[in-house]
Amino acid sequence: MTNKEKISERLATLCVHQGVNKDDTFNAVITPIYATSTFAFEAPGKTKGHDYSRTSNPTRSALEECLAALEGGAAASATSTGMSATATVMHLLPAGAHVIAGHDIYGGTYRLFSSILPQRGISFSFVDMGDPENVRDAIRPETKAVWIETPSNPLLNLVDIKAVCNIASENGLISMVDNTFMSPYFQRPFELGADLVIHSTTKYLNGHSDVVGGAIISKSAETGAKVAALTNALGTCCAPFDAWLVLRGVKTLPCRMKAHNENAMSLALFLDGRDEVEKVYYPGLESHPDHELAKKQMTGFGGMLSFDIKGGSDAAFKFIGELTLYAFAESLGGVESLIEHPDSMSHASMDLAARRAAGIKEGNIRVSVGIEDAADLVADMERAFAAL
Repeated sequence: MTNKEKISERLATLCVHQGVNKDDTFNAVITPIYATSTFAFEAPGKTKGHDYSRTSNPTRSALEECLAALEGGAAASATSTGMSATATVMHLLPAGAHVIAGHDIYGGTYRLFSSILPQRGISFSFVDMGDPENVRDAIRPETKAVWIETPSNPLLNLVDIKAVCNIASENGLISMVDNTFMSPYFQRPFELGADLVIHSTTKYLNGHSDVVGGAIISKSAETGAKVAALTNALGTCCAPFDAWLVLRGVKTLPCRMKAHNENAMSLALFLDGRDEVEKVYYPGLESHPDHELAKKQMTGFGGMLSFDIKGGSDAAFKFIGELTLYAFAESLGGVESLIEHPDSMSHASMDLAARRAAGIKEGNIRVSVGIEDAADLVADMERAFAAL
């Protein structure tokens, strides 16, 4: 049995059925975990499709088939973490290449781009991508790629994917889009002109805070083959059990994303009316400067929001300490609600000047809104505000 061809155009059906029906022996309805490092050859040069699990593994291949179908790409490579996915795609670029990235991206990505890769001959410009012309202005003769993160982490600023990808295409640049926050359920970068889509599958695709992983989905089969070769050569591949966990998590992606979206909107509206809050960052609010763009390029507003609390970091830590339903932890995208302080946690790897230039303040609090009852999430924050 096999289903390498897309079985439906509807994402909810693909989430459940793509990448399964792989067991011809027992007809298991769930993809098996092939916990083997190597595979026996039938004869010299002849295998049943796999020879060594770093190169390929049936469980990982099933996940890659599923993720390619969900994003509408030609091929996918599942990696060990989201950061290993990012590091892998950068190896598509030649020495001396220049990359344009947003100035308000995830702290781990910023660290890789600002501190690690420049030592290997790749340079970066960090620009405000809210205005696509800033991307055009940053192009140099050696520019080879544009890195788009939208919505941005943690301030939920949006980038016009289609406009930036058009600029990239006009100038022969590779457009890479980190689609972690939205998932393919709410945002479709390939339909807006992207060449590569990158995910931390740790987050919404898996959705249960029990695995770390990443994925690179390629628009073309040719690029997909290059990425697969890099994943094999660099050893950045995803382990079979981790692939199985993500494949399992993907099955409930549509249900979870709807709940995340509804709860985040409820919480954003609640926070928007609090005197203790200076500003709420959520694309679903009409007050968000990119609200119209959000409605244009996304089909939902997602489960991530952040807000600036009055009183800076002291007030932020006191508020967080009073909560009971929100785990004080990094990461995001799980069924449980998580809360963190970007200035000292997820974005601490950015230097202070870069954090302030990106708009990250001492009192900024980021929330990954889970799928609990929205009334309970609001009530918990009401109690925390009352304790300030």
